[in-house]
Amino acid sequence: MKIIDEVKDGLPSNAMISEVCFEGSDIVLYTKNKDMFKSNGNFIKKLVKKLKKRIELRPDPSIRKDIEIAKEKIEEIVPEEAGIEEITFQPGFGKVIIEALKPGLVIGKRGSTLDKIKKETVWKPQVKIAPAISSDVVDTVRKVLYQESEWRKDFLNDIGEKIHSEEIDKVDWARVSCLGGCREVGRSCFLLQTPHSRIMIDCGIKPGNNHEYPYLQVPEGEIKSLDAVVVSHPHLDHIGFVPYLYEYGYDGPLYLTPAARDLMVLLCLDYLDVAKREGNDVPYSSKSVEKAVKHSVALEYDQVSDITPDVGLTFQNAGHILGSALVHLHIGEGDHNLVYTGDYNFGESKLFNKASTNFQRIETLITESTYGENDAIQPSRKDAEKDLINYVKKTVDRGGKVLIPSFAVGRAQDIMCILDEEARNNNLDVPVYLEGMMWDATAIHTTYPEDLNEKLQQQIFHKDHNPFTSDIFHRVGSGEERDEIINSPDPAVVMSTSGMLTGGPVMEYLKEFGPDEDNSLIFVGYQAEGTMGRRIQKGWDEIPVERGGKRKRVELNLEVNTVDGLSGHSDRNQLINFLNALNSKPNKVLTVHGDENSCIQMARTVHNIFNIETIPIKNLETNRLK
Repeated sequence: MKIIDEVKDGLPSNAMISEVCFEGSDIVLYTKNKDMFKSNGNFIKKLVKKLKKRIELRPDPSIRKDIEIAKEKIEEIVPEEAGIEEITFQPGFGKVIIEALKPGLVIGKRGSTLDKIKKETVWKPQVKIAPAISSDVVDTVRKVLYQESEWRKDFLNDIGEKIHSEEIDKVDWARVSCLGGCREVGRSCFLLQTPHSRIMIDCGIKPGNNHEYPYLQVPEGEIKSLDAVVVSHPHLDHIGFVPYLYEYGYDGPLYLTPAARDLMVLLCLDYLDVAKREGNDVPYSSKSVEKAVKHSVALEYDQVSDITPDVGLTFQNAGHILGSALVHLHIGEGDHNLVYTGDYNFGESKLFNKASTNFQRIETLITESTYGENDAIQPSRKDAEKDLINYVKKTVDRGGKVLIPSFAVGRAQDIMCILDEEARNNNLDVPVYLEGMMWDATAIHTTYPEDLNEKLQQQIFHKDHNPFTSDIFHRVGSGEERDEIINSPDPAVVMSTSGMLTGGPVMEYLKEFGPDEDNSLIFVGYQAEGTMGRRIQKGWDEIPVERGGKRKRVELNLEVNTVDGLSGHSDRNQLINFLNALNSKPNKVLTVHGDENSCIQMARTVHNIFNIETIPIKNLETNRLK
C-alpha cells in the first residue's frame, strides 16, 4: 500500500519499527527502541507534515513493563491527592488509561508527571477525569472495548486498509436518499452515495405507541453493502435502530463521539427493556447493542478522519445533548462538502455552548426544522427558567408534588442545573427525585465534563462544585422508594421518563398525582403527535390506566403547565441565525426533521432570505448533490 511504503521510507535507521498498521484512518507505529518511544521520535512530526495524516508512535510489547509493575510505578509517581480511581491497560494498543479525580496532578506541570510515567512504564499513558457518579453503562462499554482490544486492533486496521485501498482524484457525483425523518419527527435516516461509498447517517425510530422504522426495505437500504454508519447524537429517533443493522448483517464501523457511544447503549437497552415489559415486539437483541459498541469508532470534536476512500468526516459541537454533533462530510478532494445538522441548538444552555458555525466550505446543508414554522418562536432562555422555577415554587408552597416528564438525556440534566442553582441561592428547599434512567444518564454526563460549556467546567474543575452531585438530588432505586414518595405528605419534585408520557415510571406517578389539584405536571420538552403528552397538552382531562387487572380512567385534576424555551432544538429565529452565522453559505439547503408545515415553511423562509435553493425533501426521495 502506497501510504505505508511512504511511512516506511521516512523511518530513520534506528527506529526499530516492529509494526506499521492503521487505526481507522490513523497510522500507528510500534517501536522496539525504548529511547525512540520515550522521546516520541522527531521523525513523526516530519511524517505528519508530509503525509497530512495522524501518526502515533507506541511501544512494542517486548519493551513494555509488566502490567503489575507498570501499575505500581504509576501509583508511586502520581501524588496521592490526585485521587486515582482506575488504571486500565489496553495491551492490544500499548495504552494505559489513568482515571483520577484531579487529572491535572497526573499530568503534572507542563506534562512532567505524564512524561515520567511514559518513561518508567514504557506504556502510552492517557489521562481522564474520574466520573463523579459511577456508571454501570460506562463500565460495561469499557469492559467490551477492553475484552475485544485484540479483535478491534485487526478491525481498525481493516478499516484503514479499505480507506486507503484506492486513490481518488475526483468524485463525479454524490447523492443523498431519505429513508426517514423527512416532513416528520422521528426515524431519521439518510444514505449518502458516491461512486466509491455508501454511508448511512443516523438510523432511528419514531416515538409514539406504534414505533415506526426507517425505510430499509427499499433497494437503497441494503444493509450489508454499507461502508460506514455515522451517528449525529444518541436520541432514539436518531440511533434507536442502529443495533438492527448489526443484527441483520452489517459488520462495518459506527462513527460517533465517545459520549454518544455510551448514551446509545443506555438508551437502546432501556428501549428494549420497556418494549419487553409492555409486551411489544423488539427489532433486535441486546447482543446487537454490544456489537455496535464493538464496531464503534469514537471521534472527538474537530477531529478530521477519513471514513471511506472518497469521504472524510468531522464532528463539531451541536449544542443539543451530550455528545451531539454536526456531521461534516468532505466528499472527494474538496469536490463537495455536506453538513448534516442532526438536532442542534444555536442558543446557550446551562449545559452546552451553542452549535458551531466554523465551516470553511458548505455546498449542501441538511438542517433540522423542528421549530421551522413561521410562528415557532420560543421565549428567552431567562424567561423559561424563571417560569419553571415559579411553577415549581407555586406547587411546593401549596404542599403539592411536581411531576416533570423529561427526556433522560440532556433535558433532565439541564433542569437539574436550573434547580441546583436555585437551591444554592437558598431560593428552593425541596427534594428532587430522579426516576427511570435519569441517574444513569447523569452519571455519563459526569464522565465527559470536557463536553460541557466553559461555565460548568469552571464550576466542576475549579470551584469544586458539581451540580449533578448536589444534595437536593435523590435516586429512586426501587418500587418501594417510589411508593414512599407517592405516599409521603411532603412536597417534592419528581423528574421521570418518558418525556412524552409514552410509558415508563412517569405514568405511575401521573396516575397517583393526577387526581390531586394541589399537584402539578410541567412539560419541559417537545410532545410529538400521537403521544400522551401531546394529548394532555390539547386538553385531555383523564387517562386510561391498568388497576387490579382492569382498565380504568383516572381524572387529571392537577395543574398542567408547559415551559417553552428549554428545548435542545433551535427555534425559528435561531435556525435563521445559525444560517446567517455560517462562515460559508451553502448552495443548497434540505429541510428535514419537522412536521410537513415546519419543513415547508422553513424552506420557503431560507429561500426568501438567503436566495438559496431549498427543498423540503420527502421520505424516499433522492437528491443529487453534485
